[in-house]
Amino acid sequence: MVKAANVHLIGYQQIGAGYVTVMVRGDVGAVKAATDVGAEAAARVGEVVSVHVIPRPHAEVEIMLPKA
Repeated sequence: MVKAANVHLIGYQQIGAGYVTVMVRGDVGAVKAATDVGAEAAARVGEVVSVHVIPRPHAEVEIMLPKA
C-alpha cells in the first residue's frame, strides 16, 4: 500500500473482531491509489468491509488524526 504510491503511513488500529483501520496521508490521487492496492491485498487474505478517502478533512477532524 505505502510502496504503491507516494503516501505516508500515519497509523493503524486493530479495532476488534479482526477489523483494522489504516490511516495514510498524501495527495488525494496517491491516497486513492494506495487504498485501492491495499484493498486488493486485503481481499486476497480476507474480507474488505470498507475503504474511505477523506479528501480534505475539516479542521476539527484533522485535530483527531495522528500527525505524519
